[in-house]
Amino acid sequence: MAARCQVTGVGPQFGNQISHSHRRTKRRFDPNIQRKTYWVPSLGRKVTLNLSVKGIKTIDVRGIDAVVADMLKRGEKL
Repeated sequence: MAARCQVTGVGPQFGNQISHSHRRTKRRFDPNIQRKTYWVPSLGRKVTLNLSVKGIKTIDVRGIDAVVADMLKRGEKL
């Protein structure tokens, strides 16, 4: 599964792992991606999304219908 949220678009970030002796090596910060299934009344079916935790909170606040409408307007496939 790709480490990218379908609602917010957040993806992995890159930085440095700093050891005790301050040697730096490259590392990757992955977002907390969860696979969630929602019932979407406007579509009349279930939709499975890969979401960050911030994306889940966005759906809780705005509602699944509004979020799915924005995703379809962007041209994202559900």
